Amino acid sequence: MEHDETGCQPPPEGPILCINNCGFFGSAATMNMCSKCHKDVILKQEQAKLAATSIENIVNGSSSGNIKEPAIAGILDVPVEPKAISLPSTLAFGSGETDEAKAKEKEGPNRCTTCKKRVGLTGFKCRCGNLFCGSHRYSDKHECPFDYRTAARDAIAKANPIVKAEKLDKI
Repeated sequence: MEHDETGCQPPPEGPILCINNCGFFGSAATMNMCSKCHKDVILKQEQAKLAATSIENIVNGSSSGNIKEPAIAGILDVPVEPKAISLPSTLAFGSGETDEAKAKEKEGPNRCTTCKKRVGLTGFKCRCGNLFCGSHRYSDKHECPFDYRTAARDAIAKANPIVKAEKLDKI
């Protein structure tokens, strides 16, 4: 009765499950999806728009340096279904990873080079380039091949250049 007078809608009888059947509850503000599914849908829409504009730029031959348009102008409330677009292997997304990034993923946990103990964030990097635990961090404990003496001599020579005064003519 009060709701009809004020123009408000009555609250729903019970909670609404997410339309993606993920097990969480959705709301009308997020198109009856939970917050995670809604965020994923919005992200997919943005990626589809970005892919479509980049494909159009490639097909049309226009360079992005001459056009000063934002890549994503805003999020529309209308759901956009991404189209299946086949790209050449040179234009495929995700192929720009370097070998260094792939090697870093395979590296695994940080371990001491000498005793293979896990060090995590508390590992010490030596000048020889290896990682060591607290007991092997000193150069004499892990038989460090780095020549500290030569490095110190070079640093001192660089910091203190040789100064020679001009010879004065004696009267």
